[in-house]
Amino acid sequence: MTPQRDTLVDRVLAELRPGLSAEVLEQVDDLARALTAARRIACYGVGREGLMMKALAMRLFHLGLDAHVVGDMTTPPMTTQDLLVASAGPGHFSTVEALMDVAKEAGAKVICVTAEPDGVVPKKADLVIHLPAQTMAADRGDAATSILPMGSLYEALMFLFFEILVLDLRDRMEISPDAMRANHTNLE
Repeated sequence: MTPQRDTLVDRVLAELRPGLSAEVLEQVDDLARALTAARRIACYGVGREGLMMKALAMRLFHLGLDAHVVGDMTTPPMTTQDLLVASAGPGHFSTVEALMDVAKEAGAKVICVTAEPDGVVPKKADLVIHLPAQTMAADRGDAATSILPMGSLYEALMFLFFEILVLDLRDRMEISPDAMRANHTNLE
């Protein structure tokens, strides 16, 4: 690696560190309890946040949970026993707000993962998971804090936070790595 790349790597890792602080990771407990208490889990996000939510849904499925991605044809309806986990990094997306309203009307619990806990969408959630990172809500001018473009820091933090959550759930549910692997598709 060139010295310039080394510097970029060091800076990105330094930017991620606050998002993995003990205070942030304390939220894993409440999220894990909500996930294991739900009969069904539906995950949703837009854009690259949506990709991270799909990654979470996949790992929840590997753990043996009844997890789905909103928009897939096989996603069941939400009921009072279910949970919608949605990402609204900047604090608001009209689609996330609309889906949260539908889930709540059906009696489901709603969790919002966000970098902006005072946003419109997080305020409607039953539980807010705050991941402190730059999103497109503050990626320009003096508000910009990351060298990564737009919401990349938030999206990277989502992935890492979710992987730590999965490890916690694996231990909490006493699921072996081999049992998780057995739930992985063979249609690849």
